[in-house]
Order: sequence, then structure tokens, then C-alpha cells
Amino acid sequence: VQLVESGGGLVQPWGSLTLSCVASGFTFSTAAMKWYRQAPGKEREWLATIRDVAGNTLYLPSVKDRFIISRDNAKNTLTLQMNNLEPGDAAVYFCNVWTSGLGYWGQGTQVTVSS
Repeated sequence: VQLVESGGGLVQPWGSLTLSCVASGFTFSTAAMKWYRQAPGKEREWLATIRDVAGNTLYLPSVKDRFIISRDNAKNTLTLQMNNLEPGDAAVYFCNVWTSGLGYWGQGTQVTVSS
């Protein structure tokens, strides 16, 4: 299993950024996929889940109106569109999957929110 995140970078407050996670090594279309983030000195925090083929979504309440999780099963790609970014959103963002009884993480992508 391999998860590779990309799309992080520096963005101004109230700006937008879209993260991607390309997956391989498992059946992506039937797997529930998740986004997490971890800020310095804080625990890793769950943000959003998109379920398998149905594509039903769940969000952390504090990001529900600003972030959109989506998936492209044809490209084995998970996406997190982030809008109205705040300084408190600065963190390393990770995608995650549980498959065959094990959890897997990507290497993360850094998001910095600053003017």
C-alpha cells in the first residue's frame, strides 16, 4: 500500500488550496479514505472521511463548511479542497486508509497559512 500526498504550500489567510493523495496497492474504489492533519506540538486530528463507492462524507465540524473531500476512483486519487484557510489550519496533512486490518499513512504535505 502506498499513499502519496501533494499540493501543500504557502497560502494567505482566507485563501484556498487543494491537496491530493494518490493511492496504490489496494482496491481504492471500495476503501473508505480519510484526511488528517497534525500541527506542531499537537496530536494528529481527523478531518474528513469519504466512504467507498457511495461516496458519503463525514467532516470535523470546524472544517465542514470550508473543506470538501472527494475521490476519483478512476485515478485512485483522493482530494481535499480547502477554502477560507485560517492560520489555525497550518499543519502537515495526511491521507489514511485502513485495509486488510492495517492502517496506512502517506508522508504528509505541509500547509502554511501566513500573510
